[in-house]
Amino acid sequence: MEVKDANAALLSNFEVFQLLTDLKQQRKESGKNKQSSGQQNLNTIMYETLKYISKTPCRYQSPEIVRDFLVAMKDHKLTKAEKLQLLNHRPVTAVEIQLMVEESEERLTEEQIESLLQTVTSILPGDSEEQQRNSAMATEDKGDQA
Repeated sequence: MEVKDANAALLSNFEVFQLLTDLKQQRKESGKNKQSSGQQNLNTIMYETLKYISKTPCRYQSPEIVRDFLVAMKDHKLTKAEKLQLLNHRPVTAVEIQLMVEESEERLTEEQIESLLQTVTSILPGDSEEQQRNSAMATEDKGDQA
């Protein structure tokens, strides 16, 4: 088999999550119990992928959020792959941005990085428990300083 176009499309974690969730639901509804070994391997891959991906920020995303994020990213001069990484990982620090954006030190100023972080955190939903922990820690830090 020959690969004609290896990068025909890039999929976000959200799109993979939706695809696998829908496929899992279809399989439940069809109720097929007899499975070949190839089918069992596919089920294992689906299970492991869903298990991993459900721990990422994509579980809180929706098609509207993804669309809003991509529209907001038009102002930033980033490649498709960099936008995809930001969408999938939802960075919250400048260091994470530097890891995802190639040559970020040369391409982005500190203000642009802050703007990018603000856009990411304001549009992309995060783990509510994590956000509560971060705000509680910030409150404790302020209390310690007083």
